[in-house]
Amino acid sequence: MSFELLGKKVGMTQIYDEDSNVVVVTVVEVGPCPVVQVKTQDTDGYNAVQIGHGEQKEHRIPKPVMGHLKKAGVGPVARLQEFRTDSPDQYEVGQSLTVDSFEGIEKVDVIGTVKGRGFQGVVKRHGYAGGPASHGSMFHRRGGSYGMCQWPGRVIKNTKMPGHMGDKRRTAQSLRVVRIDKDRNLLLIEGSFPGPKGGIVTVRPAIKSRK
Repeated sequence: MSFELLGKKVGMTQIYDEDSNVVVVTVVEVGPCPVVQVKTQDTDGYNAVQIGHGEQKEHRIPKPVMGHLKKAGVGPVARLQEFRTDSPDQYEVGQSLTVDSFEGIEKVDVIGTVKGRGFQGVVKRHGYAGGPASHGSMFHRRGGSYGMCQWPGRVIKNTKMPGHMGDKRRTAQSLRVVRIDKDRNLLLIEGSFPGPKGGIVTVRPAIKSRK
C-alpha cells in the first residue's frame, strides 16, 4: 500500500543495535495526520488522499479552507498535502494516520527541503578551486571564462555560475528504519537527509530497493 505521512525533523543522535554497534539515526516525529478528503476516480478524476498536519490558530486559516476542514470533522491544521494511492477505499475521512502505518516496513524515502544558502559564488556553490590568494593575483574566487567570443558567441546552457543555492526539494531514498516509538510517534531512520531541525519532511515506503 502506497502512502505518505508528514513529520517534523527533530534532529540526529546515535543508538546501539542488537549487536552493540553504534547506529547514527535521524529522529522524525511522524503525524498524527488526519484524513481530510478521499479523492476517487469517479468524483475527482484520480485516486488520492488528502491529509493534514500540525496545529494552527483558526483565524490564520482562510474561511474556505476552514469550511473544508469542518466538513471533514478536522480541527485547524497548519498544512494540507495529498498523495496518490491505488486503494482509496482503505481510508476514511476523519481517520488519523500515525507512525503505526510504518509497522513492518524496512526502508523509507524521505523528502525534505535543503537549507537555503542564499546567493553564493562558484567556490561554495560548485566546489571550484579558485585562483592564487596573493602575490598580485587578480583571480581569486571568480568563475573564469563563461563562453567564447566568435563561436558559439553565447553562454552554453547549464554553465556553472554564481546563483541561488539551496532551498530545493530533495529526496533521500531507501533509508533503513531502525526503530519505531509508537508512544511518542517517533521514527528513527538510519543516516541523514535534507532539511533543518524542526523542518517538515514527507516520509513514504521506499519505492526503489537498495542492496
